[in-house]
Amino acid sequence: MSPYIAEFVGTAMLVLLGDGAVANVLLARTKGKGADLIVIVMGWAMAVFVAVYITASFSGAHLNPVVTLSLALAGKFAWSKVPGYIAAQMLGGMAGALLVWMAYRQHFAKETDADIKLGVFCTAPAIRSVPHNFLTEMIATFVLILGVLYLASPQVGLGALDALPVGLLVLGIGISLGGPTGYAMSPARDLSPRLMHALLPIPNKRDSDWRYAWIPVAGPIAGGSVASLLYLHVH
Repeated sequence: MSPYIAEFVGTAMLVLLGDGAVANVLLARTKGKGADLIVIVMGWAMAVFVAVYITASFSGAHLNPVVTLSLALAGKFAWSKVPGYIAAQMLGGMAGALLVWMAYRQHFAKETDADIKLGVFCTAPAIRSVPHNFLTEMIATFVLILGVLYLASPQVGLGALDALPVGLLVLGIGISLGGPTGYAMSPARDLSPRLMHALLPIPNKRDSDWRYAWIPVAGPIAGGSVASLLYLHVH
Protein backbone atom coordinates (compact mmCIF):
# COMPACT_ATOMS: atom_id res chain seq x y z
CA MET A 1 0.00 0.00 0.00
CA SER A 2 1.04 3.57 -0.59
CA PRO A 3 1.07 5.67 2.59
CA TYR A 4 -2.04 7.55 1.50
CA ILE A 5 -4.02 4.40 0.76
CA ALA A 6 -2.87 3.01 4.11
CA GLU A 7 -4.12 6.11 5.94
CA PHE A 8 -7.46 5.83 4.14
CA VAL A 9 -7.86 2.12 4.90
CA GLY A 10 -6.61 2.44 8.48
CA THR A 11 -8.87 5.36 9.35
CA ALA A 12 -11.84 3.61 7.75
CA MET A 13 -11.11 0.53 9.86
CA LEU A 14 -10.73 2.66 12.98
CA VAL A 15 -14.10 4.39 12.54
CA LEU A 16 -15.84 1.19 11.43
CA LEU A 17 -14.83 -0.71 14.57
CA GLY A 18 -15.09 2.26 16.94
CA ASP A 19 -18.45 3.61 15.80
CA GLY A 20 -19.54 0.00 15.34
CA ALA A 21 -19.00 -0.57 19.06
CA VAL A 22 -21.12 2.49 19.81
CA ALA A 23 -23.88 1.27 17.50
CA ASN A 24 -23.85 -2.19 19.06
CA VAL A 25 -24.37 -0.73 22.54
CA LEU A 26 -26.85 2.06 21.75
CA LEU A 27 -29.09 1.10 18.84
CA ALA A 28 -32.39 -0.70 19.23
CA ARG A 29 -32.56 -4.50 19.05
CA THR A 30 -28.83 -5.19 18.72
CA LYS A 31 -27.13 -8.09 20.50
CA GLY A 32 -25.13 -5.61 22.56
CA LYS A 33 -27.98 -3.26 23.50
CA GLY A 34 -27.60 -1.85 27.01
CA ALA A 35 -24.00 -2.90 27.58
CA ASP A 36 -21.81 -0.78 29.84
CA LEU A 37 -19.83 2.25 28.63
CA ILE A 38 -16.64 0.25 29.15
CA VAL A 39 -17.61 -1.80 26.08
CA ILE A 40 -17.48 1.35 23.96
CA VAL A 41 -14.15 2.41 25.48
CA MET A 42 -12.68 -1.05 24.89
CA GLY A 43 -14.12 -1.05 21.37
CA TRP A 44 -12.32 2.17 20.48
CA ALA A 45 -9.06 0.94 22.00
CA MET A 46 -9.23 -2.28 20.00
CA ALA A 47 -10.18 -0.30 16.89
CA VAL A 48 -6.99 1.74 17.28
CA PHE A 49 -4.95 -1.43 17.84
CA VAL A 50 -6.30 -3.14 14.72
CA ALA A 51 -5.96 -0.05 12.51
CA VAL A 52 -2.40 0.62 13.69
CA TYR A 53 -1.08 -2.90 13.17
CA ILE A 54 -2.60 -3.02 9.67
CA THR A 55 -1.04 0.25 8.51
CA ALA A 56 2.00 1.06 10.67
CA SER A 57 4.56 -0.41 8.27
CA PHE A 58 3.12 1.49 5.31
CA SER A 59 2.33 4.98 6.60
CA GLY A 60 3.33 5.14 10.25
CA ALA A 61 -0.34 4.75 11.20
CA HIS A 62 -1.20 8.38 11.94
CA LEU A 63 -4.95 7.77 11.31
CA ASN A 64 -5.74 11.22 12.73
CA PRO A 65 -5.16 14.68 11.23
CA VAL A 66 -4.09 15.97 14.65
CA VAL A 67 -1.39 13.29 14.90
CA THR A 68 -0.12 14.24 11.45
CA LEU A 69 -0.07 17.97 12.26
CA SER A 70 1.54 17.39 15.65
CA LEU A 71 4.29 15.16 14.25
CA ALA A 72 5.02 17.80 11.61
CA LEU A 73 5.18 20.50 14.29
CA ALA A 74 7.59 18.35 16.29
CA GLY A 75 9.82 17.87 13.26
CA LYS A 76 9.05 14.16 12.96
CA PHE A 77 7.07 14.31 9.70
CA ALA A 78 7.48 16.18 6.41
CA TRP A 79 5.10 19.09 5.93
CA SER A 80 4.85 18.28 2.22
CA LYS A 81 2.98 15.06 3.07
CA VAL A 82 0.53 16.64 5.53
CA PRO A 83 -2.25 17.63 3.06
CA GLY A 84 -2.34 14.18 1.44
CA TYR A 85 -2.40 12.39 4.79
CA ILE A 86 -5.21 14.56 6.14
CA ALA A 87 -7.30 14.16 3.00
CA ALA A 88 -6.88 10.36 3.15
CA GLN A 89 -7.82 10.29 6.84
CA MET A 90 -10.94 12.42 6.43
CA LEU A 91 -12.14 10.35 3.48
CA GLY A 92 -11.35 7.16 5.41
CA GLY A 93 -13.44 8.39 8.33
CA MET A 94 -16.36 8.95 5.99
CA ALA A 95 -15.95 5.48 4.49
CA GLY A 96 -15.86 3.86 7.92
CA ALA A 97 -19.04 5.67 8.97
CA LEU A 98 -20.74 4.53 5.76
CA LEU A 99 -19.86 0.91 6.55
CA VAL A 100 -21.28 1.26 10.07
CA TRP A 101 -24.55 2.54 8.63
CA MET A 102 -24.65 -0.33 6.14
CA ALA A 103 -24.06 -2.93 8.86
CA TYR A 104 -26.66 -1.45 11.25
CA ARG A 105 -29.12 -0.06 8.74
CA GLN A 106 -32.08 -2.10 10.05
CA HIS A 107 -31.32 -1.02 13.62
CA PHE A 108 -31.17 2.64 12.65
CA ALA A 109 -34.65 2.16 11.20
CA LYS A 110 -35.92 0.57 14.44
CA GLU A 111 -34.31 3.15 16.75
CA THR A 112 -36.71 5.94 17.76
CA ASP A 113 -34.26 8.22 19.61
CA ALA A 114 -32.71 10.67 17.14
CA ASP A 115 -29.99 11.66 19.64
CA ILE A 116 -28.81 8.04 19.82
CA LYS A 117 -28.64 7.86 16.04
CA LEU A 118 -26.43 10.94 15.98
CA GLY A 119 -24.36 9.59 18.88
CA VAL A 120 -23.34 6.55 16.85
CA PHE A 121 -21.56 8.84 14.39
CA CYS A 122 -20.09 11.63 16.48
CA THR A 123 -19.54 12.97 19.98
CA ALA A 124 -21.66 15.27 22.12
CA PRO A 125 -20.97 16.72 25.57
CA ALA A 126 -22.60 15.33 28.68
CA ILE A 127 -22.89 18.92 29.96
CA ARG A 128 -22.87 21.54 27.19
CA SER A 129 -20.41 24.31 27.98
CA VAL A 130 -18.18 25.61 25.21
CA PRO A 131 -15.14 26.54 27.35
CA HIS A 132 -15.20 23.32 29.36
CA ASN A 133 -15.92 21.09 26.37
CA PHE A 134 -13.07 22.70 24.44
CA LEU A 135 -10.73 22.31 27.42
CA THR A 136 -11.65 18.65 27.90
CA GLU A 137 -10.94 17.82 24.25
CA MET A 138 -7.72 19.79 24.46
CA ILE A 139 -6.53 17.92 27.57
CA ALA A 140 -7.43 14.48 26.21
CA THR A 141 -5.65 15.13 22.92
CA PHE A 142 -2.65 16.61 24.72
CA VAL A 143 -2.26 13.29 26.53
CA LEU A 144 -2.70 11.35 23.29
CA ILE A 145 -0.12 13.33 21.31
CA LEU A 146 2.44 13.50 24.10
CA GLY A 147 2.11 9.74 24.47
CA VAL A 148 2.46 9.21 20.71
CA LEU A 149 5.56 11.41 20.59
CA TYR A 150 7.22 9.31 23.28
CA LEU A 151 6.14 5.91 22.01
CA ALA A 152 9.12 3.85 20.95
CA SER A 153 9.27 0.54 19.14
CA PRO A 154 10.32 -2.32 21.43
CA GLN A 155 13.87 -3.61 21.14
CA VAL A 156 12.52 -7.08 20.44
CA GLY A 157 10.00 -7.25 17.60
CA LEU A 158 6.54 -8.28 18.72
CA GLY A 159 4.83 -8.39 15.35
CA ALA A 160 1.28 -7.11 15.58
CA LEU A 161 1.73 -6.45 19.30
CA ASP A 162 3.94 -3.48 18.42
CA ALA A 163 0.60 -1.68 17.97
CA LEU A 164 -0.49 -2.47 21.53
CA PRO A 165 0.96 0.62 23.31
CA VAL A 166 -1.12 3.12 21.35
CA GLY A 167 -4.25 1.03 21.89
CA LEU A 168 -3.58 1.01 25.63
CA LEU A 169 -2.97 4.76 25.53
CA VAL A 170 -6.39 5.34 23.95
CA LEU A 171 -7.96 2.92 26.45
CA GLY A 172 -6.51 4.89 29.37
CA ILE A 173 -7.70 8.20 27.95
CA GLY A 174 -11.19 6.84 27.37
CA ILE A 175 -11.51 5.46 30.89
CA SER A 176 -10.16 8.61 32.54
CA LEU A 177 -11.23 11.49 30.29
CA GLY A 178 -13.99 10.13 28.06
CA GLY A 179 -16.95 11.09 30.23
CA PRO A 180 -17.38 14.83 29.62
CA THR A 181 -17.30 14.92 25.79
CA GLY A 182 -16.68 11.41 24.43
CA TYR A 183 -12.95 12.09 23.77
CA ALA A 184 -13.11 12.64 19.99
CA MET A 185 -9.44 13.72 19.70
CA SER A 186 -9.66 13.60 15.88
CA PRO A 187 -11.60 15.37 13.12
CA ALA A 188 -11.51 12.11 11.13
CA ARG A 189 -13.26 10.35 13.99
CA ASP A 190 -15.87 13.09 14.61
CA LEU A 191 -16.28 15.51 11.70
CA SER A 192 -16.13 12.88 8.93
CA PRO A 193 -18.84 10.64 10.48
CA ARG A 194 -20.88 13.74 11.35
CA LEU A 195 -20.86 14.63 7.65
CA MET A 196 -22.07 11.13 6.84
CA HIS A 197 -24.86 11.46 9.38
CA ALA A 198 -25.98 14.56 7.52
CA LEU A 199 -25.75 12.90 4.10
CA LEU A 200 -27.09 9.39 4.70
CA PRO A 201 -30.82 8.58 4.36
CA ILE A 202 -31.32 7.73 8.03
CA PRO A 203 -35.05 7.72 8.88
CA ASN A 204 -36.26 10.25 11.47
CA LYS A 205 -32.82 11.64 12.17
CA ARG A 206 -32.19 15.00 13.81
CA ASP A 207 -29.80 17.75 12.74
CA SER A 208 -26.10 16.94 12.94
CA ASP A 209 -25.39 19.45 15.76
CA TRP A 210 -23.15 21.70 13.67
CA ARG A 211 -23.05 24.30 16.46
CA TYR A 212 -20.93 21.87 18.48
CA ALA A 213 -18.97 20.37 15.57
CA TRP A 214 -16.06 22.82 15.72
CA ILE A 215 -15.07 21.82 19.27
CA PRO A 216 -13.93 18.24 18.42
CA VAL A 217 -11.80 19.85 15.69
CA ALA A 218 -10.34 22.94 17.33
CA GLY A 219 -9.88 21.42 20.81
CA PRO A 220 -7.77 18.47 19.58
CA ILE A 221 -5.69 20.71 17.30
CA ALA A 222 -4.95 22.99 20.26
CA GLY A 223 -4.09 20.06 22.54
CA GLY A 224 -1.86 18.44 19.94
CA SER A 225 -0.07 21.71 19.26
CA VAL A 226 0.66 22.27 22.96
CA ALA A 227 1.97 18.70 23.28
CA SER A 228 4.27 19.20 20.29
CA LEU A 229 5.58 22.51 21.61
CA LEU A 230 6.23 20.96 25.01
CA TYR A 231 8.05 18.07 23.37
CA LEU A 232 10.25 20.49 21.37
CA HIS A 233 10.98 22.54 24.51
CA VAL A 234 11.97 19.51 26.55
CA HIS A 235 14.24 18.25 23.79
